[in-house]
Amino acid sequence: MPTIIDGKKISTDIKAEIKSQVDGMKANGQRAPHLAIIIVGDDGASHTYVNGKINACKAVGFDYTLLQFAATISEEKLLKHVEQLNADEDIDGFIVQLPLPDHISVDKVTDAIIPEKDVDGFANENFGSIVSDNQLLMPATPYGIMELLKRYDIDTEGKHAVIVGASRLVGAPLSMMLSHDGRATVTTCQKYTVDLAKHTKEADILVVAVGKPGLISADMVKEGAVVIDVGTTRVADDTRKSGYRLSGDVEFEEVSKKVSHITPVPGGVGPMTIASLMINTLRAAKAKL
Repeated sequence: MPTIIDGKKISTDIKAEIKSQVDGMKANGQRAPHLAIIIVGDDGASHTYVNGKINACKAVGFDYTLLQFAATISEEKLLKHVEQLNADEDIDGFIVQLPLPDHISVDKVTDAIIPEKDVDGFANENFGSIVSDNQLLMPATPYGIMELLKRYDIDTEGKHAVIVGASRLVGAPLSMMLSHDGRATVTTCQKYTVDLAKHTKEADILVVAVGKPGLISADMVKEGAVVIDVGTTRVADDTRKSGYRLSGDVEFEEVSKKVSHITPVPGGVGPMTIASLMINTLRAAKAKL
């Protein structure tokens, strides 16, 4: 039987550790860390994610500010709000919930966030610090994955890690983390990769972050591998009250029969992204001190 990597439990453990530190800060007369969240439009999934982040702030004792704007807000006005948060000394870190409406450039908005408040870890300075000895605020989802591997005592040194998905949000930074901190040999695959199965079958650690349900089947996975499924896609399901279910990129039932460790969807990587956001916010607040 494989070990099911319980991201929800690890996330809860991390939040308890953070709360203990926040309680200590308050006892020493310091204020609690303060996270601001910008959300644009009425996307249901985005609001669900934001609510999760607000609940996490409450759980760890952070202050938080939620800024909600209509989908019609101009790029110029949104950038002005970003500038205001950059200048606000009471805000330790902030995020802009993605996706944004088509008329707003994601790159312009995320690049406008100053690195020391970029708790999503998207800024170029934070991204580049991954391979330095002075790491700053780390990209949240990849950092969460590394924390899962660490807390489940999964050795990465000298292992062959294969990442399917080369996005700047997950695949690219994770490849750097696994290579630099994890000392693994890393292969990164993408939509242009020829014969994907040839690469995935060689992986000691397989990470899939594409957003294509059922992409990875059992015959594409090495016996005894560690499988991290980052994919989270809403799939129609009439048997659910919500009308949908969340599906990963890996065929869980079949793949789980031949691997040593595997993350479920939901309950695997997802909770760790929010936990990493809380870690970054705490680090940003402490850096001010």
